[in-house]
Amino acid sequence: MVTTRIAVLGCAAVVALSLTGCSSPGPAEDGITVFAAASLKASFTELGEQFEQTRPGTAVTFTFAGSSDLVSQLSQGAPGDVLASADTITMDKARDAELIDGDPVTFATNTLTIVTPPGNPAGIGSFSDLATSGTTVVVCAPQVPCGAATEKIETTAGVSLTPASEESSVTDVLGKVTSGQADAGLVYVTDAAGAGDAVVTVPFPEASGAVNSYPIAALADSGAPDIASAFVDFVSGPDGRKVLADAGFGAP
Repeated sequence: MVTTRIAVLGCAAVVALSLTGCSSPGPAEDGITVFAAASLKASFTELGEQFEQTRPGTAVTFTFAGSSDLVSQLSQGAPGDVLASADTITMDKARDAELIDGDPVTFATNTLTIVTPPGNPAGIGSFSDLATSGTTVVVCAPQVPCGAATEKIETTAGVSLTPASEESSVTDVLGKVTSGQADAGLVYVTDAAGAGDAVVTVPFPEASGAVNSYPIAALADSGAPDIASAFVDFVSGPDGRKVLADAGFGAP
């Protein structure tokens, strides 16, 4: 779990006898906590900064983790204002648990790709190559959206993988590959793009059969429902769409 705090604070004029000077920044007037899927970290961090600029005095705090872990934390009483998950199934669980307020809004889509260390030493060229004996493959755990997508692809492709590990978030899978602990891993195309030259990306056609939709919703117990609703609208609106598209997310 990664928690990120972003705050935009104004400088208040100090009115004294001489009407001069400027105070040091004080605490934010309002704030929200956003629980977001790990694959959204870069995009949502940028969107949080932009959102704060439109609402001076507002702070956006993020908790990034696997979607299922986020819902578990909220179910156990963790305070929050917005939830953004990497699939609709996880959001449905949050709705069934009465954690969200109103209907969620789908704001992006994503698909999986294969990543390998630089040079692709294992010579991975297709999804079926991941099942080759002696190949060390890392995937997401089945309860995580990227893991559920992996299982769906295995079924449709008729290929059974034997992963060396099943991680709780897509960023953990990427970390195993970039650190050289795996010959290949299955991550979202956005994570692969964000990794740059640290990985080699190997697209495969079967990925199109497991597209993940990303929904976002304000939480029922939000202490700042107006700001939470405004953030949902910001992410699903034109500003959010541009940032997400630049990161490689598909349109909803």
